[in-house]
Amino acid sequence: MSRDQHTSGEERLSHSELRLRQITDTIPAHVGYFDHDWVFRYGNKRYAQWFGTTSEAMKDRPILEVIGPHVFAQVEDKVRRALAGEQVSYEYSMPGPGGEILFTRSTLVPDFGPDGEVIGCYVHAVDVTEQRRTQTALAQAQKMEAIGQLTGGLAHDFNNMLTVVMGNLQGLVEALGDHPAVAEYVEPALAAAEGGAGLVRRLLAFSRQQPIAPVVVEVNELVLDMARMIRRSLPSTIAISVASRDLDLRALVDPNQLESALLNLALNARDAMPNGGELRIECSLECLEGRAADDIELPPGCYVQIAVADNGTGMDGATLARVFEPFFTTKTFGRGSGLGLPMVYGFIKQSGGGVRIRSRQAVGTTVSLLLPQAPRAAAPAAVPATSAAPPAVSLEGRLVLLVEDDDKVRDVVRKQLSILGCAVLEAESGHEAADMIENIPAIGLVLSDIVMPGGMDGRALARFVRRFRPEVPVVLMSGYAERAEAGREDAEVPVLDKPFTQARLVEVLHAVLA
Repeated sequence: MSRDQHTSGEERLSHSELRLRQITDTIPAHVGYFDHDWVFRYGNKRYAQWFGTTSEAMKDRPILEVIGPHVFAQVEDKVRRALAGEQVSYEYSMPGPGGEILFTRSTLVPDFGPDGEVIGCYVHAVDVTEQRRTQTALAQAQKMEAIGQLTGGLAHDFNNMLTVVMGNLQGLVEALGDHPAVAEYVEPALAAAEGGAGLVRRLLAFSRQQPIAPVVVEVNELVLDMARMIRRSLPSTIAISVASRDLDLRALVDPNQLESALLNLALNARDAMPNGGELRIECSLECLEGRAADDIELPPGCYVQIAVADNGTGMDGATLARVFEPFFTTKTFGRGSGLGLPMVYGFIKQSGGGVRIRSRQAVGTTVSLLLPQAPRAAAPAAVPATSAAPPAVSLEGRLVLLVEDDDKVRDVVRKQLSILGCAVLEAESGHEAADMIENIPAIGLVLSDIVMPGGMDGRALARFVRRFRPEVPVVLMSGYAERAEAGREDAEVPVLDKPFTQARLVEVLHAVLA
């Protein structure tokens, strides 16, 4: 063979190798090769970039040195099995450059020599981060739907039971007066019943069925006011600081629910800093694009962000993956319901926002609430000026039609109305109540449950009253936050959430009769 022919062959070989490298660098996969000494001999461009290096830099370096101890601990056993002659497929995770968790699915294919011995392994890996993110979002959505269905089904019946319990306990308080048994037995039972009602409300918040009233809120002002209250809830060993990177941050959100969410996060931070530390609350305008928006299932755009950070114990990856699950808690039995963060998550999602959480063990946790920005022209909700309360309308002698299919609840509410001096007519269904409204002109107020059997529920009854007796006010009762597909007129009918106290009943009745 002539020198020219030899040179031409080398050039063709070199061109072929270059072309092969171009192909492996272009395909959307991580491709590599390591030998039986656990040393990389090749890695394509994507594989090298996955570990923050280059193809040239990773060549002839040990596996541990290239992939790092975090990934090595997850794959060591798989490498050992592959070098023993087994084809192995598996998934592993690793922290990304921005602190996010990345996932890949890998397959190791043994490379057998002429004598049948394994001389190395081919690596084929695919980034499945987006797939895992989609699966996680789907699982969360299914979980939300399941909890929502469960909560909606249970809340009505459970709140009816609590209405009976609380109504009778309040009647017992009034009957016994200053008897020592009230403080020893009745008041603790009443507090426990109220706690049960709060538990249902938190479940409803998680499943996005809790009613919210979003208004334009100046977030900096709200956070400063909340910080003063939070400071009283923290031990002296925890310092609290508030900062804002932007002025005039206006969000469209329910201020009462937002305050509750911030207090919840602050108490979680307190529990994460048993030996003291610092709680920081920072407000800013955060603009999200691409993956950052996809991560929290929000459309790209600018949002008002409230970041609540602590320098406490932090969480590991397994805990972090479950923080929004209802009833999941790392606290000792009796110290937490596991509904705090799920409640925050449900409220923020229901408000059209998102929640981002980052945590590292022994470093701390940051929970960021991202809220929809209010239109620039919108003004914050004004605080109503203090004025003298209008004189209370007398309920004495007023004929009230009480509509409730649960006889025990009806009995309790009838007693509460009777104590107020009302005369009470009772109906077990909407159709029975409609007949009474048509035939008894003296009826001066209708108090009806929303969910009733028989084809006419409370909202349908309210529409009937509006048509035939528009002068008669209607108040609806609900054992859960039913999302009525109601028009604006239906939405204007006041709803009394079960369970309710005598004082709350008086307040609502006076409001509709004023």
